[in-house]
Amino acid sequence: MGYGLKGYGDCSEEVIRACPVEMALHMIGGKWKGIIIDILSEKSVRFNELRRLIPGISQRMLTLQLRELEADGIVKRVVDDTVPPKVEYFLTEQGNKLSSIIDSIRVWGKEFLS
Repeated sequence: MGYGLKGYGDCSEEVIRACPVEMALHMIGGKWKGIIIDILSEKSVRFNELRRLIPGISQRMLTLQLRELEADGIVKRVVDDTVPPKVEYFLTEQGNKLSSIIDSIRVWGKEFLS
């Protein structure tokens, strides 16, 4: 007998086993989160530099994606008490664990595209 999990109804054992995968994909899913994590895996970056490194992302979308990643404990936002304030983003310990996964996705993507 399955368990009732949000969005799945009465779940089979296979779905219960897949739920951590779905959760992980949800946390890094979307058009920009993988790119943001990939960039931050190299170094901490200020907001405007991050925006320049990701052509096509709007300021609003970058803010939204960073807030979601911060809420999920993947990205940390640090504000320096200067005028104007200096805001930097970097990966947390959990975020650093994701960088190897993003790297593997990049390798798979290159192979798939060839």
